[in-house]
Amino acid sequence: MSRVGDRARLEARIAKKSFRTASGQSAPVLADLSFALEEGETGALIGPSGCGKSTMMRILAGLDRDFEGSVQIPAHGRVGMVFQEPRLLPWRCLEDNVRLAAPDAGEAEIAALFDALGLSEHRTHFPGELSVGLARRAALARAFAVRPTLLLLDEPFVSLDAPLARQLQRDLARLVESRCMITVLVTHDVDEAIALADRIFVLSPRPAHVKGEIRVKNPRAAMSAEESRAVAARIEALRGAG
Repeated sequence: MSRVGDRARLEARIAKKSFRTASGQSAPVLADLSFALEEGETGALIGPSGCGKSTMMRILAGLDRDFEGSVQIPAHGRVGMVFQEPRLLPWRCLEDNVRLAAPDAGEAEIAALFDALGLSEHRTHFPGELSVGLARRAALARAFAVRPTLLLLDEPFVSLDAPLARQLQRDLARLVESRCMITVLVTHDVDEAIALADRIFVLSPRPAHVKGEIRVKNPRAAMSAEESRAVAARIEALRGAG
């Protein structure tokens, strides 16, 4: 893992990533997978289940360094991550969970973040008292509170019903657009990728590589339903390509 001077840019070039199976064999997960994002851009990784998307996110987060290749992230940056599960400490209230991750965050900053995510009335609630949707919002608040230069979202809205997921997507989009960062989103949801990403990277089955990149018109309000359907069709075409 290296850092790119003062440039706000993410570059991932994974030549090879493998796991050792219980039988001692090497199982390739990623191979010749490359993509890049600039400051202010959101990239979505979309591909079949088990292709290695979460493994890629762990590499970007610096949690897995056992791979061949390179990852460059902005210098002096901070990484915020939202996992598939909220992973809140059950013995800490919502506010404490956020402040543990961002001890330098001021009261006004925390209050504004909670307000933006509809959490103001739940600051003293414990994770066991929160609905699934509120727990997801708390995980987002924790990630944003660290003032990330690189925000990693690993299927942050998985298992939510569609209306709630769409509302959280809108809340997330507003927060991302109000901050200068690079965002990487893993999702199975084509509509979610189109709604949130500037670039969509369609991955192959294992060992995963980028089959194709699609740029999405921004701002989203300028995209018609017909244009959205056309992007979805391109994604499906790449998914089905050999």
